[in-house]
Amino acid sequence: QVQLVESGGGSVQAGGSLRLSCKAPRNIFSVFSATDMGWYRQPPGKERELVATISSDRATDYADSVTGRFTISRDNSRKMIYLQMNSLKPEDTAVYYCNQKYQDGRTYWGQGTQVTVSS
Repeated sequence: QVQLVESGGGSVQAGGSLRLSCKAPRNIFSVFSATDMGWYRQPPGKERELVATISSDRATDYADSVTGRFTISRDNSRKMIYLQMNSLKPEDTAVYYCNQKYQDGRTYWGQGTQVTVSS
């Protein structure tokens, strides 16, 4: 069964915005709240890289390349996280993956959602 479901990807011109969402449908509120969540991306022909993370206590961290343009957030009541992406650049083109880390070390990935930014 699917652990994480992403949505919100698409095609946009440079300078535009997109909002990605990730839901953990199998989690109950208390379980989801205790996990660290994040967004990663894999550009064409490159390795997967960290974009942003948000811990269970809502501490955030961003890759230098997206700082000031992207914002990660979470809504524990909905068991969801979001990635607001503004001022998108062609180099942001990638498959974006949602990641969930449990305190016992288990890690899960979503299926990925494509983001394409044209110049």
